[in-house]
Amino acid sequence: MADLRARIDQALEEFVDSEIVELLALDAELAPVADQLRISVTGGKRIRPTFCYWGWRAAGQPDTDAMIRAAAALDLVHAAAIVHDDIIDRSPMRRGRPTAHAKLGDALAIMIGDLLMGWAGQLFHTSGFPRAFLARAVPLWTTMGRELVAGECLEILRTGAAPDMARSLTIVRLKTGSYTVQRPLQIGAMLGGASPTTLDALAAYARPLGEAFQLRDDLWGVFGDPARTGKSRLDDLAGRKPTALLALTSTRASEPDRRRLQDLLDGPLTPADAAEIRDIMQRSGAREEVHQMITERARSAQAAIEEARLDAIVADALTRLICEVTADG
Repeated sequence: MADLRARIDQALEEFVDSEIVELLALDAELAPVADQLRISVTGGKRIRPTFCYWGWRAAGQPDTDAMIRAAAALDLVHAAAIVHDDIIDRSPMRRGRPTAHAKLGDALAIMIGDLLMGWAGQLFHTSGFPRAFLARAVPLWTTMGRELVAGECLEILRTGAAPDMARSLTIVRLKTGSYTVQRPLQIGAMLGGASPTTLDALAAYARPLGEAFQLRDDLWGVFGDPARTGKSRLDDLAGRKPTALLALTSTRASEPDRRRLQDLLDGPLTPADAAEIRDIMQRSGAREEVHQMITERARSAQAAIEEARLDAIVADALTRLICEVTADG
């Protein structure tokens, strides 16, 4: 895994460096934009490219540099989504650094996110694969983008509304689960010409694992250590994000705690208020229930791998990825 991620990092660095040269050739005044573009791509665990790569290998295909470049394009989609998401959430920090909008303002941050998304398509289509291979995956790439935007829009529409567990899980599936696990894995598999049986097995693995990933992220957003997550524990609560964690808390909390929770969410949120909300979540049992939901989904993903007829190396890699994307922070 470490070697794979190092190769993905190198592919991204080479591509971004070449694009920044072209950008600065237009006008040297774009230097702050170029710097932020590079920062936006730096860091991260390269989870989406890793799933894409192992989807390719699940199709019975060998390791290739073209696959590394195609997979790396998925992290540019992620980088673009992060820039836009930080604007929407008014997040001041990401990965321990000021966000693009905090440094350069909303207008330039929007442009940076848009350019990163354009770069993603360019890197994917110039990865080195024959056109016939790329054509197999383009519909899934389009689906991934549609689901990502739909999930983000639904989150915005539901923010501040009455907590609804079913709607929260829909947002989980679309906004994060799909573009983090399922679609990258399927894109890699489709590039490799995977059989319908293999595609079905990967979907059975990816759907619950994508949900588990976002549920864990929701926990981290409230209970995680900012030194490790790179984000403030205030962001999700201050933004009244319609998470499964919040929906469960509203359902499970005692009546006094439920009223207090609503009062806290209705006003400006301080760190002390956030700590009180965390206490309510803990008392209600919502935190533990979300942990159980993550465990159940991880087990479903593992069962899908055990039932599938995959190469042992691929099965081992996918099993290790379950541990990685569901482990506590």
